[in-house]
Order: sequence, then C-alpha cells, then structure tokens
Amino acid sequence: MSTEESRHVYRLHSTLELPLEDLRTHIDEATFPDGVTDVEITRRNNTLILKAVAEDESVSKYTPTAQLKASITENRVYEEDPDERRNSFRWDEEEEEEIESELVEFAAFKGDRETVLQNSLLQYQMFLVLCGIAEAAEKGTLTAISERDGDLEATRIVEGEPRPADIEVVEGPRDHNSGQGGVNWRDNKFISD
Repeated sequence: MSTEESRHVYRLHSTLELPLEDLRTHIDEATFPDGVTDVEITRRNNTLILKAVAEDESVSKYTPTAQLKASITENRVYEEDPDERRNSFRWDEEEEEEIESELVEFAAFKGDRETVLQNSLLQYQMFLVLCGIAEAAEKGTLTAISERDGDLEATRIVEGEPRPADIEVVEGPRDHNSGQGGVNWRDNKFISD
C-alpha cells in the first residue's frame, strides 16, 4: 500500500449511463489494477455500490475501501427509433403498428467525486475501474483531474472514447492583486482614535 500515498483523485465529474447487464458483464471480465483483487457489486433498492476488495490482507474487514456509487433507473429501449418512424410516410399502412420495446435497467454514475467515488483507501485504483466502465459506456462523459507519482493527469472519456484533455491553471480569487484589494483598517480616515 506504499503507492497509495502518491495517487489521488482531486476532481471528478461523471454523467455515465450503461445497461446494468452490460456493467455486470464488464466487471466479471475486467482486469483490476494492482491492489484490487475483486469488485463486489451490491444493490440496495435503486442504488448500486461497487466496492473494492483489497489485495492486501492486512487491511481490516472493517476498513472502508473505495467504492463507486450508481443509481438504477429503468428506461424504455425501442427496437426502431420512434421519431424516424413518425417522420416516414407510410401510405400503405392504415393503422400504426406498435414499436417493439423493452424496459432496461441502467446504472447511472452521475455527479461529482464525493457522489460517485467514495472512501480513500484504493481510491485511485477504483478511479481506474471507473475509467474502464466509462470506456464500456455508450452514453455520458467522465472528466477528472488525478495525480500519479507527483504529476497531474487530465482524463476525459466521452461516449466510450478517450479524448484529449488538458489541465488549465487559472487565476484564483487570492491571486488577484496579492490581497491589496481589501480595506486597510489601520490607515482609514473614517475611523477615529
């Protein structure tokens, strides 16, 4: 666990969605990063929790390892796009046929770091697991700033494809005029001794 000190996730925002069945298949077939032997999937009502199982056996079973949290939603998936069907002219059909569809459960990893990625032990490793999920997802975006061995890394995965990303340092509120924009109470002519 010595490498744990040099790996952190500072910012993370996710709008990922993928069918629950695809997520389970992905986790079953995934190769996990060093430090993680398995990922346990637990469902509580409409919440799905993916928890890291530590490779290090000295970690107490009561120590919370990093986990990914997703909400479960049901979406209707159509065989044919209903908008295309409505826009096409069908002179020979008098009655409109019902478009075949089914209800599919989706896992939605939506929110910022504390909402999606929780607990610090093995956090960077579970972030890598989330990146793998993002590459398997066809819908949504994952953006993050992480640190590995002292270097900051930008991550951006859009609809299953890794995209180029940069980290931009901008002027913060404290950098403006080095703090000289405030009121100098010592030399204020409106305050009398």
